[in-house]
Amino acid sequence: MRSFDFTPLLRSSVGFENLNRLVDAATRGEGNAYPPYNIEKLGDDAYRISMAVAGFAEDELDVTVHENVLIITGRVAEREDDASREFLHRGIGTRAFERRFELADTIKVTGADYANGLLNVELAREIPEEKKPRKIEIGGDNAPKTIDAHNDEDREAA
Repeated sequence: MRSFDFTPLLRSSVGFENLNRLVDAATRGEGNAYPPYNIEKLGDDAYRISMAVAGFAEDELDVTVHENVLIITGRVAEREDDASREFLHRGIGTRAFERRFELADTIKVTGADYANGLLNVELAREIPEEKKPRKIEIGGDNAPKTIDAHNDEDREAA
């Protein structure tokens, strides 16, 4: 197992106490690769997760977001016509699955669609005003002055 020492990085950063845990999880890899998926960057603030779920009907798939975790599950219901069919080879995987994706606080799921055996989940980055960068003015006195981003916009509008 690999071990990384992040002590030099942690000296110059604030709020990354869980960095070791995140790197360990990333280097461990996923044992289950079913179903296969892609993560695409569509623009500066737009992403898409495409998952190959051939053999599943739309009502057998579930997309849920709970506490910044996107959970995609698939469960094939028993079909009446499957009992009467005789397969010589059954290569289309329709076993039940659950795939989880951790989302940042600023990532929101904006929609999902299912077409041609692909489940597409659309994501967007939405940064709230209080998390956007703001300029800190350097003053002569010891009390720092803060200029909020929306105050700058008010001045430009005037």
